Amino acid sequence: MLKRSETLLGLDRAECAVLVDEAGEPAYRAQQIMEGVYRQRAESVEEISTLPLPLRRKLSEQGLSIGWPVVEKKFVSQDGTVRYLIAFADGQSIETVWMPSGDGGEAGDGTEAGDSEELFAGNSVPSPSAAKAAADFGALTARLKAAPFQGNIEDRGGVNVRGEVNDQGEVNDQGEVNDQGGVNDQGEVGEQVEDDDRISPQSVRALAAGDESGAALKRGATQNQWVQYQRATICVSSQVGCAVDCQFCLTALLGVKRNLSAGEIVGQVCAVLKDQKVAPPQDRINLVFMGMGEPFLNYDNFIKAVRLLVEEVGIAESRMTVSTAGIVPRIHDFGLEAIRPKLAISLNASNDELRERLMPLNRKWNLEKLLAAARDFPLRNRERITFEYVLLREVNDSRQNAAEVVELLRGMRAKVNLIALNPGPGIDFQTPAEDRVAAFQKVLVKAGIPTFVRRPRGRDIYAACGQLKRTVEILPAEAPATT
Repeated sequence: MLKRSETLLGLDRAECAVLVDEAGEPAYRAQQIMEGVYRQRAESVEEISTLPLPLRRKLSEQGLSIGWPVVEKKFVSQDGTVRYLIAFADGQSIETVWMPSGDGGEAGDGTEAGDSEELFAGNSVPSPSAAKAAADFGALTARLKAAPFQGNIEDRGGVNVRGEVNDQGEVNDQGEVNDQGGVNDQGEVGEQVEDDDRISPQSVRALAAGDESGAALKRGATQNQWVQYQRATICVSSQVGCAVDCQFCLTALLGVKRNLSAGEIVGQVCAVLKDQKVAPPQDRINLVFMGMGEPFLNYDNFIKAVRLLVEEVGIAESRMTVSTAGIVPRIHDFGLEAIRPKLAISLNASNDELRERLMPLNRKWNLEKLLAAARDFPLRNRERITFEYVLLREVNDSRQNAAEVVELLRGMRAKVNLIALNPGPGIDFQTPAEDRVAAFQKVLVKAGIPTFVRRPRGRDIYAACGQLKRTVEILPAEAPATT
C-alpha cells in the first residue's frame, strides 16, 4: 500500500502498477502516469490529461502529488553555464549544473558521446573513431564547397550566411571552425580548439550522408543549438552535501546532510531539462553524477534513478558517467548492474601518502585496493575507465607525480581527465600553472594514456568541478596561473 504522502516522481513501473491496481483502474493507466510524469513533465496530477478526470481527482484526494523540486535561484556564467539552486520539501537544497557545450569530460571514453567530445577537445592523439568523425567533417566541407548547403541554419549557424566555405575548404570564423579549431583542411583534429560553438560529428555524418531533413538537426536551429542538443551536459547531485571530505573541494565544507531519494535525483534532471526546453531522447544530453555528494554512498537510490532516467526519461546509459571517490565494495557491485553509466574514479594523487592527505577515504581503501577493483571492472566493448585527477599547484602536479600515475595505470584500459583546481573560499590550495598542466599531460600521453584537460565551466559563478557549496553571494574567482 502506497502512503498517502507518496509522490509520483520516483516511482518505477512496478510501483506505479501497484498504485493503479489499488485504485481499481486498468493496467494501462500506469503507462499513462509514467508518460505524464517523466516525458510530459506535468506539474500536477490534474495536468496528466490522458487520465480521466475522476481518476485525477481521486489521486489528488489521496494526497498524491508529482513531487517536483523547486528551482530557487539560477546563476548564469559568462560561458553560458547555469548553476541551479534546487530546493526540496524539507527545506534542504542541492545544486545542479547545466553546461551547454559540456566540459570535455567524456572525451576518449570509448562511446559516441566520447567521440564527439574528443573531436572537439583536440588535446590528445585522437582515437580511430574520433578520427573518423573528423574525416567525415572534412568530407562535409568538401561537399559544401561543391554544392553550398542552404538548409536548416540561421544566419550565424553551421557555415556562413551564404552556406559556403572558404577557399581552404574550411569554415570561416563566423561559422563553424577556423584554422585553429577542431578540424583542419585535411579533415584532421586541430592542435587548438576554442571551447565555443562546434557541430557534433553525429550531425556531420548525417549531413555528409545527405540528411538535410532535420532528422539530425532541429529545423531553423542555430549552430549553438546544434551543439546544445548533442553535447550539453547536466551535472547531477546525489546527496545534500558530502561526507568524503576531499581537502580541495568546497562541497566537503558542508558535510553531509542526507541522501537524495531516487525521485529527487531524477527530479533535478527533469527540472533542468524543462527549464532548458530540452526533450530526450530526441535531444541528446549527457549526464555526469559529479555534483554534490558521493553517489556510491547513496547507491540504491542512485541506481534506481539511473534506471528511471534510462527507461522513462529517455537518456541513454552510454551518455551517463558516475564519479566515485573510491568506494571499493560498490565498484564491484556497480560492475554487475544490467543498466549502468560509465565509471569515473577520482584519483587525485600518485601515491598513498599524498592521497591520504588529500582524500582521507584512502585510509580505508588505499590505491592497491582501489586499482585492483578498477582492473577487475567489466568494461564494455571500446569502453575505458576514466580517472579524474585534480591538479593542485606544487602539490601533486609535478612530472614525478605524472610518472607515478603512469605506473599506477600501466596496462589498464583507461583514460585520464586532468582538472586544474577550481578555486574557492576556504580551500588551502591553488590552481596550477598552465605549463605544469601541459607538462603533466605530456608525460601521460607519451606513455600511451589518453589524457584530456577538462575545460572549467562556470568558474565565475562557483559552478565548476569542486565548487558546489550552495553559494549565493558571488565573489570574483581567482584567475588561474599562467607560469
